[in-house]
Amino acid sequence: VSAGPGNPAEVAAKFWCFQPPKETAPPGVKREGWARGPIDQFVLAKMEEKGLAPVKPADKRTLIRRATFDLTGLPPTPEEIDAFLSDDSPQALEKVVDRLLASSAYGECWGRHWLDVVRYADTEGDSADYPVRDAYRYRDWVIGSFNRDTPYDQFVRQQIAGDLLPAADDAQRREGIIATGYLAISRRFSVHPEGAMQLTIDDAIDTLGRSMQGLTLGCARCHDHKFDPVSTADYYSLYGIFDSTRFPQPGSEEAQYPHDMVPLAVDAEANPEIKAYREKMAAMDAEVEQLRADWQKKGTGDEPSRQRVDDAKKRRKEFARTAPDVESAYAVCDRTGAHDSPILRRGEEGNRGPIVPRGYLAVLGGQRLAKDEAGSGRRELAEWIADKANPLTARVMVNRIWQYHFGKGIVQTPNDFGVRGKPPTHPELLDYLAVKFMQGGWSVKAMHRAIMLSATYQLSAADELAAAQVDPNAEYLWHFCRHRLDAEQIRDAMLAVSGQLDRSPGGAHPFPPKSDWHFTQHAAFSAVYETNRRSVYLMQQRIKRHPYLAVFDGPDPNAPTADRGSSTTPLQALYLMNDPFVYQKSEAFADRLLAESPDQATRLQLASERILGRPATPEEVTDAQAYLREFAEKLNSTNVPPDKQARAALASYLRVLLSSNEFMFVD
Repeated sequence: VSAGPGNPAEVAAKFWCFQPPKETAPPGVKREGWARGPIDQFVLAKMEEKGLAPVKPADKRTLIRRATFDLTGLPPTPEEIDAFLSDDSPQALEKVVDRLLASSAYGECWGRHWLDVVRYADTEGDSADYPVRDAYRYRDWVIGSFNRDTPYDQFVRQQIAGDLLPAADDAQRREGIIATGYLAISRRFSVHPEGAMQLTIDDAIDTLGRSMQGLTLGCARCHDHKFDPVSTADYYSLYGIFDSTRFPQPGSEEAQYPHDMVPLAVDAEANPEIKAYREKMAAMDAEVEQLRADWQKKGTGDEPSRQRVDDAKKRRKEFARTAPDVESAYAVCDRTGAHDSPILRRGEEGNRGPIVPRGYLAVLGGQRLAKDEAGSGRRELAEWIADKANPLTARVMVNRIWQYHFGKGIVQTPNDFGVRGKPPTHPELLDYLAVKFMQGGWSVKAMHRAIMLSATYQLSAADELAAAQVDPNAEYLWHFCRHRLDAEQIRDAMLAVSGQLDRSPGGAHPFPPKSDWHFTQHAAFSAVYETNRRSVYLMQQRIKRHPYLAVFDGPDPNAPTADRGSSTTPLQALYLMNDPFVYQKSEAFADRLLAESPDQATRLQLASERILGRPATPEEVTDAQAYLREFAEKLNSTNVPPDKQARAALASYLRVLLSSNEFMFVD
């Protein structure tokens, strides 16, 4: 169906994603005894429709490795594998899933997925890529939210308007402020980001659309959306909300100091210094708004009027340098003088059209703010998106959860549910999951349990020629698709098996002091901070990607990452063979094994169990021992001391295992 802007009501009646999810009863199936619940019935019915049948279930070793990487991003330990193998109860996998969901590693893994979608970065993305000292608070809040199983509708509300929601206590108030880092981390542009805020607002709207609604709203900035029922007026109804929101500024080439951060102190409102500063800033904001309004009335070509606006902005920037140095968050807050926005023809600031009331998309309800609303409208926007009546919010999130478990979503364009996206392979299943998600209190962990305890999730990755000829990409889920570990999982697994993984939470990065912030477009900020913490805590820049993450298909922090690619390149092999990180971890792993057992065969078994999740076969032990002998003989002609040769040989063999497909892939 071709949608186009048209009449929103007519489009909604025609196109699937704008219709409310239907509570559909699971279909009947011919194959008896296989389905364990409604998910399997929907999947099996589609298989039978296509003339397919499910393959055999995965063995228990495969299953616990799959589940552990899925939920925590880490490999299972030999002890965890043995416990699962010895548990013959029907609840064995359920107990594993519950244990994994209760681990702090769960939030670190699934928080990273969300950070992909919201294009998280620790720098602002302007021409000098200034550091954002407090961005980490939002990252840590996301991780904590997944660990706490914050209901997804509340997770949505907090990120859009956490600072405006009622708080039961000071801790909740702080969390609400920090959660709006979702908006604050929008990219800044040029040497003077405050002069290009329309681009930052566009980035915020585009990310909001893709991450929470599965719509490409940014396409309506300059003209009505060419395919989906989103008009330019819809776009600028949202633009007014964000133009009434104050975004923090981390610094830039023209203003080398952070300002407009949001204080976190409980007594911030009562602090005389902060109060005086805020009152002065509010007055200066009002002055800028009044002068800008006068300029618009006289016409944007009136240069004396324009100069007065620029002068007032300059005075405000200079005063912002005097901000009290208090604990703060990289967060947003409402600006003084909330206002509706004009349509910017062709997206150009100087080409203004009619004013559009602040509100939401016509096709999703077309709600408008009350005429006397003095706030930005973010609180209302949060409610419109989190409303159960919104046909997209639950669908988009359950599709993401499904995607990260199976490698592809039911909708295989997870950031685009519109006309140009791919239609769902199992539309009734998607609706069933969306309804179940909402009825179950928007619990992400409950959705994990439902999916992972299904027979569909527990299928093996075995291939069958006849089925592959009918469905080569396994879109109908007749087998589990083998997939490579993502960049963070590879690095974290190496840290884990080496015994050097630092499980402490992230916190702030060791950025240079503000007094040294003199970055420019010709001398932009750039740094790599080594750490043994989990990879989710690596400092990630916007302009210059982290070198390791760039090699292994890490996320692009400039745009929402819907689905990471999985490339195979010579650089990846060279990294695994030569990088100092791999050498350090293989040597630390060798030391660990040498300390654990004096017996070479035992050490080789331990290495296989930790890296591959299974015992080494007798043939593998024999081959490994031959490799160690040959390597040690070659070391005799080098400068490696005799007492270090066994360690060096073992570390070399461990690098072989860490470079193997069996380690790098999950069945």
